Amino acid sequence: MIVTRRHALMGGACLAAAGAAWALKPRRRLSLAQGAKLDRIIPRRFSGWTEHQSDALITPDDEDSLANRLYSQIVGRLYAHDSGPIVMMLIAYGDTQNDLLQLHRPEVCYPAFGFRIDRSSEVSVPLSPHISVPARELTAYSPQRVEQILYWTRIGEHLPTDGREQRLAKLKDQLHGIIPDGVLVRISLVGDDEAEALATNRRFARDLVNAIPAQHRAILIGSEAARGMEFSELEHSKGRPA
Repeated sequence: MIVTRRHALMGGACLAAAGAAWALKPRRRLSLAQGAKLDRIIPRRFSGWTEHQSDALITPDDEDSLANRLYSQIVGRLYAHDSGPIVMMLIAYGDTQNDLLQLHRPEVCYPAFGFRIDRSSEVSVPLSPHISVPARELTAYSPQRVEQILYWTRIGEHLPTDGREQRLAKLKDQLHGIIPDGVLVRISLVGDDEAEALATNRRFARDLVNAIPAQHRAILIGSEAARGMEFSELEHSKGRPA
């Protein structure tokens, strides 16, 4: 009788664990891209910025590369401004963010390519008078150059600024049965002047997001920030303070 009861308790526990695992398994995909092609919606000319044709920025295209498995779309371009330095832009989009496939943050990737990260700080990037996105600023050193980096990530509707927040974002979506998509937006330039580089990178980020059609901005910044920008533009067009 004792053995039977013990077996019954163990069996019940196993069933409960199996039920919990089944309940936590993500089943609903969240895609803010909705099939849009980044190469088409990201303009090649906007607000004084013009795409600069060069082979200096290399994006991975090997079918067997890790980047190819992590990201379903990668757009890398150089942009030159009428009165400023050349900015490097890389946008990497992954349609599935889970424990096996997830965005790789620059503070992890750059050291793998021989860079030393000497500065990493959280910053806010203003996109309109009332809308900004949380981002991170890095200074990366290599024997060949110093690169000033501004980047942000989106996981589903979350905008995590470090690895811990990124893991929490995925966990929250998992608890709600969601398989989110994700995007990494990285903007950088070569130079020693940190303050000037940050100002240039911020200006480029603002000009870039504003130049993207309103219906596609959520891909880069999430639905809430995209709606906020659209509302501000609507209020401005009506001649009322936003």
